[in-house]
Amino acid sequence: MVANASLALTLALIVFTGGASTSASPRERTLGERAPHFQGTSAPLDPATRNRMIGSSWHRGCPVGLDDLRLLRLSYWGFDDRAHTGRLVVNKAVAADVLTAMRSLYRHRFPIRRMRLVDAYGADDHRSMAADNSSAFNCRFINGQPGVWSQHAFGKAIDIDPIENPYVTGSGFVSPPAGSPYADRSRQAAGMVHRGDPTVRAFSAIGWGWGGRWSWPKDYQHFSANGH
Repeated sequence: MVANASLALTLALIVFTGGASTSASPRERTLGERAPHFQGTSAPLDPATRNRMIGSSWHRGCPVGLDDLRLLRLSYWGFDDRAHTGRLVVNKAVAADVLTAMRSLYRHRFPIRRMRLVDAYGADDHRSMAADNSSAFNCRFINGQPGVWSQHAFGKAIDIDPIENPYVTGSGFVSPPAGSPYADRSRQAAGMVHRGDPTVRAFSAIGWGWGGRWSWPKDYQHFSANGH
């Protein structure tokens, strides 16, 4: 009788807990935890950042001066389902708006691979993209259009997850090359941006356009203040 009562109690406990030895996945545990609040600050470029940028992402002749740029330190959600802190340099005129948009991405847990200043890659756009790095300011011309400043040169554009959101031409050229599997936009994968999704809506809310709306080429990683 005692044995039967003990067995019944054990079975009841197993049913109540959903099994004798179940455990949540790392992702389930992370999403179930209370995530840190979004943190975002904007400040003039400090001396160390200025020195790092001069001769790299910024040089004489750039269409915007260093005093007109701001260093953002902000939270972003990683592919590891955890909060991280990254840095972006943007034009001071759009700093508050960019923080607003990035706060929305964080709230929706849109994953970002990494967020480092492009100077970490020698201001080489191709190296930065190959590393799946999300970045903003870089004093450079539009690729294939010498003499025409990119919106990145004004600090008014951001590239997000370049591998998952590559630059694609009508002839099938894809940059970065690692982004080739993501040229098929019918895919649904972490880090991909799609028409009308929370990421596009976050930037639309601050008046920015998305390169994925262009006819051709498509620049799925690219958001800018003037839509170009």
